[in-house]
Amino acid sequence: MSVLPRRTCRRAAVMAMLPHASVGLRYAHTAKQYTSLRKHPGLFEPIGVDKWLDARFLDLLACTDRRGGQLDASHDDSIVAEVAPDVYSFPLLTDDACRALAEEVANFRSSGLEARRPNSMNNYGVVLNDIGFKSALDVLQALVAPVARALFPVEGQKFDDHHSFVVSYRPDQDKGLDMHTDDSDVTLNVCLGDVFTASGLTFCGTMGAADHRQVSACYQHVPGRAVLHLGRRRHGADDILSGHRVNLIMWNYNKGYRASAAYRRRSAAYLKEAAPPAVECTSFTHDRDYLQVRGSGLDAAARLRAAQRAPNTWCPPPALEYDGFKGVGGRYKAIDPAFQDLMD
Repeated sequence: MSVLPRRTCRRAAVMAMLPHASVGLRYAHTAKQYTSLRKHPGLFEPIGVDKWLDARFLDLLACTDRRGGQLDASHDDSIVAEVAPDVYSFPLLTDDACRALAEEVANFRSSGLEARRPNSMNNYGVVLNDIGFKSALDVLQALVAPVARALFPVEGQKFDDHHSFVVSYRPDQDKGLDMHTDDSDVTLNVCLGDVFTASGLTFCGTMGAADHRQVSACYQHVPGRAVLHLGRRRHGADDILSGHRVNLIMWNYNKGYRASAAYRRRSAAYLKEAAPPAVECTSFTHDRDYLQVRGSGLDAAARLRAAQRAPNTWCPPPALEYDGFKGVGGRYKAIDPAFQDLMD
């Protein structure tokens, strides 16, 4: 499946979305201190965000049915391509915008100002909302919203807020990212570059589905091209082999959805796994059978780290284990005695 415009419309339809930016900074002092140090001051201006956009994305927006915000389906994958069920990619940012955003992040890091890690798993990223980008990114969110609403009518119906940040991968720093789900309703992930090898994005299933630890797609990043998926989709960043990859991530929140019965029913819909997990979809951070599935491929140091982590793992819940499950109790009981020797 892909999504394409129905008819040619005026670019003014895009510009009409621009005045709705709001400001909400948790690190206002950092943003204020950085103002005079900005490398590309124009990036921070909401009115200039449309200049970031790839012409093909502008065409897509301009041709949205403004009565219902719907986009037409077509077999041509040149605009919005289906990477896997409920995982989509499309051109979003120009090369110049990608370069400028990556340079701005590098400039901020060199400033020595206080920077908050984007989440518990990334050590070299920056929360963009904290350094003055909130207003501009509010506009980017508003521009992407019609696409999200068309692809995810429930979770993407309305966006109220976002947590936006960049992640950075190098062979000598964060090489990749463990399998996980996001604390978001809909996630936007767009590659800013630079030059790198490997470092793709592996998608597995949706959290709670019988196949949620089975591979569904392996996506290779292209600078400027975005990936849009539900936050509860399990995914992870493959290890980078060379170069440097920087991505802009936007976790989008829908307060109405989070207050709905559909959101509350998610845990009740959690299904028993149909089969043992794919090796690529196991999580060091979350899975009770990580060592059993991947142990033979790990060195002694990695096995020790996994054993130390094992008491805090939780997936799958005991009543929903696949047939033949072998793993530690995780949060549900003490570590399996079979791995106790690794802890001594």
